[in-house]
Amino acid sequence: MDPITLDDLKAAEQLVRRAMPPTPAFAWPLLAERFGLDVVVKHENHTPTGAFKVRGGLVYMDRLVRERPHVRGIVSATRGNHGQSLAFAARKAGLEAVIVVPHGNSVEKNAAMRAFGATLVEHGRDFDEARDHAVALAKERGYEFAASFQRDLVLGVATYALELFTDHPDLDVVYVPIGLGSGICGVITARDLLGLKTEVVAVVAENAPAYARSLAAGHVVETNTAASFADGMAVRIPNAEALRMIATGAARCVTVDEDAIAAAMRIYWTDTHNAAEGAGAAALAALGREAEAMKGRKAGVILSGQNVDLAIMAEVMAGRTPQAA
Repeated sequence: MDPITLDDLKAAEQLVRRAMPPTPAFAWPLLAERFGLDVVVKHENHTPTGAFKVRGGLVYMDRLVRERPHVRGIVSATRGNHGQSLAFAARKAGLEAVIVVPHGNSVEKNAAMRAFGATLVEHGRDFDEARDHAVALAKERGYEFAASFQRDLVLGVATYALELFTDHPDLDVVYVPIGLGSGICGVITARDLLGLKTEVVAVVAENAPAYARSLAAGHVVETNTAASFADGMAVRIPNAEALRMIATGAARCVTVDEDAIAAAMRIYWTDTHNAAEGAGAAALAALGREAEAMKGRKAGVILSGQNVDLAIMAEVMAGRTPQAA
């Protein structure tokens, strides 16, 4: 991936700003009482698609239209938020978006992608099988394949980190969930460009541990399953480039189990009255694991998205932990 400069990041911020305002970064007092330290929540649930991914989609689509104006459409794979991002941006650009999702994907995320104008294709048992089919479908249709990890996406989502660090440059640590890696790589990029010393902590679901195992091994380690109800983190095959950036830029990796993720979703509701999907709550779950060691420090957590199906949210709010689809 070509290096990203501060000028690149500021230009991307202006591009994103044409479609949406900055998202809030609030220090919630009930979270401070609960964990015994200042906790700043970056509300990426407050975007036009309900998740941080929309920023990357806007930057990707802008470059595609400028540099490859002959392209008539894009194909990609997703569990939901990446697909909504591309559908949102493609509609603005006048392009078709074909999105491949695995069988059993979130009903409500599927509906949202269709509402943003995407043509939805169901294929495979998980994200990685859907991605393989999307690559083949792009070749078949003569469309651009939009990978879920690439420079445009990292640059786009890094704008939320630029907002966060501009508002709170004194953060000691920030917890970031990992799906395929664009979010945490964006945070690392912005942190480094701004010359800050903030620790970046990677957060992985215990039932989707590919990145945790890969970081421990020092190379890509694939898993056979990624059975987390936090579908935004349910990846079996890490991206090698993302892994390198995380290995060099993150202080450590924290693994959280399904019960902790569900508990964090409830905490978000009781303490801030914000909805969080599983991946969106994972960073708070990780802070909960380390709260005792973080006393006296100022922590940031990324609420990366709120797009959770009603049935899952109802189960969580009833005090139960959902099973992966």
